[in-house]
Amino acid sequence: MQADSMTYEFKLDDLFFANIDNPDIQKGKVKVALQVKKTSKAFEFNFQTEGVVWVPCDRCLDDMEQFITSTDKLLVKFGSDYGEEGDNIIIIPEEEGYINVAWFIFEFVALAIPMKHVHAPGKCNKDMTGKLNKHLRVSAEDSDQDDFGSIETTQEEESDQMTDPRWDELKKIIDNN
Repeated sequence: MQADSMTYEFKLDDLFFANIDNPDIQKGKVKVALQVKKTSKAFEFNFQTEGVVWVPCDRCLDDMEQFITSTDKLLVKFGSDYGEEGDNIIIIPEEEGYINVAWFIFEFVALAIPMKHVHAPGKCNKDMTGKLNKHLRVSAEDSDQDDFGSIETTQEEESDQMTDPRWDELKKIIDNN
């Protein structure tokens, strides 16, 4: 290891996520390796994040495991006051000389979670599946399906029936080309 480089390891658990007090992620087991390099103008923070967090399923709302991994970079410069020069450049007051990386780590974990998180087919809460199918007016024989194929088909059919007539005119132009 170089003299101008330090490596830190963090193990995030349920207590970390509870202390952040953000409803998106309440529980998790995540390892973070942070390498800090001193350059001539700034400090370069390289985060390697890997682990699992529990997030609510978009369909049944039960907690589900979501595996995450990410590599992120943050540049920290000294200045007269706190500030940001861009997405990944932070300025801290020179007289303080330290930065708390907890919130940055949380943001990197949150950004590593996919937009859509649903259980694997057949793993959703059966009671909620039944209620969803009933709500979507799916026939009784389809309500026992675990793959949600009937739900997705119903939503597609509903969206086709509720199109704006102006879009139909635009579709005719596209079809002619």
